[in-house]
Amino acid sequence: MRFVIIGGGPAGNTAATVAASLGAQVTMIERDIVGGAAHLWDCIPSKALIATGGELTELDRARVMGLSATGQIDFAALRERVASIEDKLHTSVTSLLESQGVRMISGTATLLSENKVGVTTSEGEEVLTADAILIATGSRPRIPDWAPIDGERVLTTRQSYPPPEVPEHLIVIGSGVTGVEFTHMFSTFGSKVTLVVSRQHVLPTKDPEVAAVLEAEFERREVRLLKGARASSIRREGNSVFVDCEDGRAVSGSHVLLCVGSVPNSAGLGCDVAGVTVDAHGYIPGNRHCQTNVPHIYSAGDISGRLPLSSVAAMQGRKIAEHVMGLTAVSHRHLDYDKAASAIFTEPEIAEVGIAEAEAFAAGRKIRVMKVPFSSNAKALILGDARGFVKIVSDPATGVVLGGSIVGRGAAELISVLAVAVSNRLTASDIVDSLLVHPALSESLGEAAT
Repeated sequence: MRFVIIGGGPAGNTAATVAASLGAQVTMIERDIVGGAAHLWDCIPSKALIATGGELTELDRARVMGLSATGQIDFAALRERVASIEDKLHTSVTSLLESQGVRMISGTATLLSENKVGVTTSEGEEVLTADAILIATGSRPRIPDWAPIDGERVLTTRQSYPPPEVPEHLIVIGSGVTGVEFTHMFSTFGSKVTLVVSRQHVLPTKDPEVAAVLEAEFERREVRLLKGARASSIRREGNSVFVDCEDGRAVSGSHVLLCVGSVPNSAGLGCDVAGVTVDAHGYIPGNRHCQTNVPHIYSAGDISGRLPLSSVAAMQGRKIAEHVMGLTAVSHRHLDYDKAASAIFTEPEIAEVGIAEAEAFAAGRKIRVMKVPFSSNAKALILGDARGFVKIVSDPATGVVLGGSIVGRGAAELISVLAVAVSNRLTASDIVDSLLVHPALSESLGEAAT
């Protein structure tokens, strides 16, 4: 089986290693960095910076716990740390691929037909023949026509890891996951931050109670929330920038950070030549096996238009490799995107999985909702951080856990328990009957399931 993979991000490299371990002859083409541009240039650096900000917060909290502590950011050291993390992850991925016998080509790929892929490298041209092809070319930050990015005062997220200096007053446009993470990060670093919110609350697609906790934290940090404001233009005058909104409001600051989503990297792939359908937004849709309309050509990761999560992309890659190698006749579970866990690395952390309370009510579905605040949790009190809550949504007839939300310290780790419950149709009683550690934040899961 000759398997050609275009893109070396979480979807591509997972598909490559699994398929190679199953006996496929795998060739992977990556034009930027093996490990994934979105993963290594977006996700990992931002989370590393957020972790640094978290440590600053812990230093502030240390005084409440009877300690005297101060902290100052060394940006040179921080840049070295971020680069070191990226390098270690890149090396880990490439070493694994090499150990599996995957051929890696640094270059740009183009579909020449349903079974042929052209590759342009620094050394010339090459044509590969494939029995199966995976398109996993990822995405890049969306830049509207009205946003004159200059990399100095008007920035995309990829120009902020970290910036040359802490902005005096940063205007963040976009209040989705990326926008609130960067708002949190820069406010922790000491910037004055204004967040332009196009709706009436941040995180418009999330549970309103979750958004309310985060907004309260932003207000405590003196973050200005410009609600119901849709940005329409950005102007720079010297060392100042101005953001104009459609309703006539305007805000000025020292820097602007654009966090208004991403666009798929599908242009120039030759999908039209190979007969692969690309939708109006540039995504390449697939069926439950991630097959495009051309059965032996697959799509995964951000380009597929599914949940833009590294975890989802990696699982898509695994499932595609199994399908390519014919394992669907044996034990093969289809991906259920509705059961994917996700997290937002703000302060406090936010995580969710499965159906949300508001979503269930909107659909007229009967549910049982149990909510427990961390203020009643011994470990949260010991740690000096009792913000947030655990919310579990279950079926009132069967007790099966349908979903849940967690806001608070360690939410990204704690949500794994609920993710396992949702994926395996466990009941709330199954969680209650588990002998959890005391004192631990996870005890709140048992209490919420009671």
